Amino acid sequence: MSSHHSIHAALAALVLAGSVGVSAQQAPAPPDAAAFTIFVRALPIGTEQIALTRTAEGWSIVSSGRVGAPLDSVARRVEVRYTADWRPRDMTIDATVRGQPQSLHAVVEGASVKTDYATNGQPAQKTDAIDPGAVLLVPSAFFAPYEALAQRLKTTSAGGEIPVYTAPVASFGVRVGESSPQQIQTTSRLITAQRTRVTLMTPAAPIDADIWTDETGRMIRLSVPAQSLEVVRDDVAAVSSRSVVISRPNDTQAHIPSIGFSLAGTISQPAQAPAGKLPAVVLVGGSGPTDRDGLAFGIPVLGELAGALADAGYLVVRYDKRGIGQSGGRPESATLNDYADDVSAAVKMLADRKDVDPKRIAVIGHSEGGTVALLAAAKDKRIAAVGMVATPGVTGAEVVLTQQKRLLDHSTLSDVEKQAKIDQQKRIHDAVINGKGLEQFPPEVRRAVDNAEFRSLLVADPAKLMPNVKKPVLIVQGELDTQVEPANADKLDALARQRKNAPPVETVKVPGVNHLLVPAGTGEVEEYPRLAGRHVSPAVSQALVGWLKKIL
Repeated sequence: MSSHHSIHAALAALVLAGSVGVSAQQAPAPPDAAAFTIFVRALPIGTEQIALTRTAEGWSIVSSGRVGAPLDSVARRVEVRYTADWRPRDMTIDATVRGQPQSLHAVVEGASVKTDYATNGQPAQKTDAIDPGAVLLVPSAFFAPYEALAQRLKTTSAGGEIPVYTAPVASFGVRVGESSPQQIQTTSRLITAQRTRVTLMTPAAPIDADIWTDETGRMIRLSVPAQSLEVVRDDVAAVSSRSVVISRPNDTQAHIPSIGFSLAGTISQPAQAPAGKLPAVVLVGGSGPTDRDGLAFGIPVLGELAGALADAGYLVVRYDKRGIGQSGGRPESATLNDYADDVSAAVKMLADRKDVDPKRIAVIGHSEGGTVALLAAAKDKRIAAVGMVATPGVTGAEVVLTQQKRLLDHSTLSDVEKQAKIDQQKRIHDAVINGKGLEQFPPEVRRAVDNAEFRSLLVADPAKLMPNVKKPVLIVQGELDTQVEPANADKLDALARQRKNAPPVETVKVPGVNHLLVPAGTGEVEEYPRLAGRHVSPAVSQALVGWLKKIL
């Protein structure tokens, strides 16, 4: 996108001709203003302070801000005023756009609007017809006026249309689409937001956008995907904020002190807590940048398991992996042993709670998280039992090769080409494990495999870990799992039973369930986006609950 093109002008599909000429000192931001950050192509290019206040005459929206290229504007003061029932009164702009001073004053009287402005330094005046209930917007890089559009969404149903006037250019309508609720957790509170799809029916072409509002109707985000434009309130834009995919009414936030940083998580509790101290469960997510919900292909695996366990009477904690979501720490240097230390930190946090029985704390991991749970259970005596769900029973290197072979079996490559791919993968493993020879592979391969977690995963071996786990063990496996094939459960079961004076071992295989613990047709990875039922199978939850009731 060239620097002379205004994204906001494209949004309105209108541009003020020429420049406008009045200059003034930049006014300070109102003390009750909300700060917004403007992003283009995910890069922050500026900020705007926006205040919405109720006055004796009605409503006032005031803003100031500065935005860099490609919008390139300075708003010393933008003010739009409405009556108490959100009918437009007037608009005032004092700004600079692409180095040119710009001023405008529009006054609405009934069904007409009179606008005084200047073009190329020459004052001009224009009178237009206007819908008495129109929202006033501006065809420049100022976003405060969208606060009025956000307020109007509270009273406009899907399929309705909101009249808009862009001074001093033209009128058009904003079609309102479907709305959906969304919860956003910030550092200070949980925002119950509403996301509404709108279409600006500009004279040039329709422009699709999304507007998020909070409980009061205040705008918290404006998104124009076609222009890669995001205008986001700072409390929502912060890295410490997260969208809450799944929650229970009595969920609370958990801050888990780890080694030099804190993990952020969610504690789910029974709706009706029984008398006495509760048994507790730590849920451990799988490989990669896994958040506390274990969200994969729209399925909150850990979140749904937490809800089922809390319903059964357990206090459950799940957390964002280090360096992910709201958790601190640096994931690029973390090994599976480091993630096991994080599990122990969560166990300690639970053991220190007055409402938890420290002798009844279990750890349950999904996929790679099962291996991490096994590592933690081998070291931490506070862990009373360990559950492994869809967890490898062989080394990580063997799992990766098996997954690759399965993908190659579905390809059209020749047998010779398939074997060449497998041989290359083995060479990659050797280079990662030994720390020698990675330079012979392409940069994209090195970026993918040259990290501590992958290296530790390749060498992780349940056969070496299991003898040190002196706790009851549960193994749960979906029979349609193609990422960690069902034979892994048999190997884990055999290893658990071979332990000296083996504590109780239970293995449950769930028919028709894939690696995401969801009912499936084939279990193949390419089926994930098309799954009809996108919830964890009750049979998986029942297996966990039944085992916990016996063990704890």
